[in-house]
Amino acid sequence: MSFQLPFEKYEICHFAVDLSVDIYTLTKEWPSEKKFGMISQIRRAIISGGANIAEGTSRFSEKEKARFIEISYGSLMEVAHFLYTPQRVGMITEIELQERKPVMGKLSNRINAFHKRLKS
Repeated sequence: MSFQLPFEKYEICHFAVDLSVDIYTLTKEWPSEKKFGMISQIRRAIISGGANIAEGTSRFSEKEKARFIEISYGSLMEVAHFLYTPQRVGMITEIELQERKPVMGKLSNRINAFHKRLKS
C-alpha cells in the first residue's frame, strides 16, 4: 500500500483533479492568441479550486477548512463563467459547454455538502 497524503483520502480532491485535466485538455485546442488571456485565466481558476480543496482539508480548525472550501467554490464558479464566452465566440460548442455543466454541478454540490458538514 502506498503512502497517501491527507487530502488524497477525500474523493472531492480527485474529482477536482479530473475536472482540471478536462479543462486543460479542452483549452489545449484554443487559438494561441488566447493563451495569455482566457486560457491562462481559466487554467489558473481550475487549478486554484483544487488546490484550495487540498489546502483546506489540511487545516486543523474547521473554520479554516471551511474558508478554503468557500474559496474553492468561488474558483469553480469562475471556471463556469469562463466557459460561456468561448462558447459564444465559437471556441467551444454548445455541446462541449453542456457536457461540462453536470460535472461542474456535481463538484459544486460536493463542495457545498463538504462545507455544510464543516460548518455544523
